[in-house]
Amino acid sequence: MLYLPYFAAADPGSADSPLRLANPKPPAGRERLRHLIMGSPDGVRSTINTLYMLNYADQGLWSEFVDIPASGIWLTPAQGEVFSYLLRYHRS
Repeated sequence: MLYLPYFAAADPGSADSPLRLANPKPPAGRERLRHLIMGSPDGVRSTINTLYMLNYADQGLWSEFVDIPASGIWLTPAQGEVFSYLLRYHRS
């Protein structure tokens, strides 16, 4: 089954509105983990391919690329969720 993140503009009338990543309910008995890869299209595509080759995530499970507006992206975590951030440098 394909689960894609749900994106919605904070103010749909404004092109400069940040994107919000919603909190869809996970299927029964499953924990929701959100994976975000941000970078150049080539870097993101390369990382998705690497995760596929490591048998971690099928390429078709990722959303289409989303252009990040100048105002950024809002993440709305659920109560009790935590966040860990990894910064890596990809050879271009």
